[in-house]
Amino acid sequence: MLMAGPMIVADEAARQAAVDSLNLPSKRWDERLQRIAERAADIARTPIGAISVVDRARQWMIAKRGPVEDEVPRALSFCAIAIHRPGEALIVPDAALDPRFADNPYVKGTPAIRFYVGIPLVDRSGFPLGALCVIDHEPHQQMPDLYDLSALAREAERIFIQPN
Repeated sequence: MLMAGPMIVADEAARQAAVDSLNLPSKRWDERLQRIAERAADIARTPIGAISVVDRARQWMIAKRGPVEDEVPRALSFCAIAIHRPGEALIVPDAALDPRFADNPYVKGTPAIRFYVGIPLVDRSGFPLGALCVIDHEPHQQMPDLYDLSALAREAERIFIQPN
């Protein structure tokens, strides 16, 4: 079963205005963000590390390492779920066993997501913009260092809010 549609944050209009105001497309593939995505994958020992932006109807990657699509529909996005709890990591040890994701085509098919950790990225007003995430094709029993991943997420947030 697919989700009926994208989950919407309580004040979605204000959240989307925050995303729009930061002109994040201009930061796409920024070397500093690329390094953060790579370090996140290294910390978690996963093949994928990425920084996503959750937009109106899609999630798009602003930086990434590993085999992950540049853009996915928001309705299928793990990061779109993660942004609902700013300040708290979304941890999915095995997506195939998690009822929120088990029927997701990205779990059942390619890229065969099994493990996911997403740290919400927020602006100065607390609006969630996207997530720093790590992904693996295998389930994980041992969790990565969430303190180190959170520190990388805060670093990405500082880059987001810097003027271009």
